[in-house]
Amino acid sequence: MRFFGETKKAVFLSRPNRFTVVCSLNGKKVEAYLPNPGRLWELLFPHRTIVYLEEPSAKDRRLRYTAVAVEREGRPVMLHTHRANRVAEHLIKEGRVPGLEDAEIAGREVRIGESRFDFLLERDGQSIILEVKSCTLFSEHVAMFPDAVTARGKRHVEELASLSKDGVLGAVLFIVNNPDVDFFMPEYHTDLAFAETLRSVKDRIGIIPLAIGWNRDLSLQERTKVLSVPWQIVEREAEDRGSYMLILRLDEGRNITVGRLGNRWFSPGFYIYVGSAKKGLSRRIERHRRRRKKIFWHIDHLRDRCRLRAALPILSNDDLECDIARSLEDVAERAISGFGSSDCQCPSHLFYMESDPLDSPRFHSLLQHYRMERPVETGGLRKIYI
Repeated sequence: MRFFGETKKAVFLSRPNRFTVVCSLNGKKVEAYLPNPGRLWELLFPHRTIVYLEEPSAKDRRLRYTAVAVEREGRPVMLHTHRANRVAEHLIKEGRVPGLEDAEIAGREVRIGESRFDFLLERDGQSIILEVKSCTLFSEHVAMFPDAVTARGKRHVEELASLSKDGVLGAVLFIVNNPDVDFFMPEYHTDLAFAETLRSVKDRIGIIPLAIGWNRDLSLQERTKVLSVPWQIVEREAEDRGSYMLILRLDEGRNITVGRLGNRWFSPGFYIYVGSAKKGLSRRIERHRRRRKKIFWHIDHLRDRCRLRAALPILSNDDLECDIARSLEDVAERAISGFGSSDCQCPSHLFYMESDPLDSPRFHSLLQHYRMERPVETGGLRKIYI
C-alpha cells in the first residue's frame, strides 16, 4: 500500500524553523516543508541524514517540496504526521488494529468539547473516539512518545478519559514507525505531565502502540506488531528526580575563574555538564536555565558566560550521575579536569566537544541508552530480547 507519490532523496543540511528543512538535492540547496513539529534530534543529522522529498501537485505552495521521511540505518522512517491518519484509516479498514478489528469509521476530525479528534468509530452500536499519534522516537528495542512537550496531547488524553462517564469509549493509537522495537512507553524524561496523565487513565481508555514498517519505496509493509507497555517501569522511574545533562555553548574562548579550581581557559565550543537531583529535578534544571542567581556550584561560573543549548533530564530512581559521566568520556573530545566532581571519584563531570553534541549520533546513542534501553534492561525485561 502506498501513501506517497514519487520522491527524491536529498541530504539534510539544517532546520531553520520547526516546519522547514534545508536539504542538498542534486548538489543544490532546496527548502522543504516539514509536516512534523517534533524535535527529531535523533533523526536529523546535518550532512548525514537522507531525506525523502515529495513534490505535491499544488502549484501555489511557497515551498516546492515536502519532507515526508528520512532514512535511519538504511530504512525509511515516516515524518509526515498528517499521513499517519491515512495509515491508521487503512489499518482500521483492513482490520489490522488489535482491539478495533470490527470497528467501522463513522466520522473524521470529530469535535468534542474544546478538542478535535481524528476518528469516530462504531462497533456493535458502541461509539469509539480515536486519536492517532505518530511516534518517531525509538532506540533499538524501545519506542517513546512524545519527543517534545505536548500540552495538546495531554489534553486529548484527559478528554478521552472523561468520555467514559458518558458511555463513550476513548482510545489512542500510537503509530510507531519501526517494526523491530518491542516496548512502548510515554516519554517521561521530556514530558512528565503527559506520562503521568497517560498512566493515570490507562484503565479508562484504550492505549494501542502499533509498530509498522516502510519499504524502501515508501510503501507500507504488511506486518504490524502491538508493543508491550511496561507500566511497572513507568511507575518506578517517572518521578521528578534523577540526573541531567546540560549542553552549553561558548562562542569565544576565555579565562573563567571557577571557585577553588581557580582561573581556567575554556575554548570556544560546546560543554556537557552532568548533574543530579534526588528530588526536584525540574527545579534544579530551571535554576540552571537562569543566568542571574547566587553562584554556588562550579557549573554556575561557566553557565554565566555561556548560552544554554539544551537541558536533558534523565529521570530515574537510581543515581546515574557518575555512570553518565564515565560514558561521556568515550563520546566527548576531552574532560575538564576536576570540574563538578569534588564529591565523587570521577575525574570530571564536564566535557568538551568542538561541534554541537546534538548533531552527534554517538551522543544520541548514549542519551537513548540511559533514557530508553537501560530502564528496560534493569526492569527485568532484558531476557525478552536477548
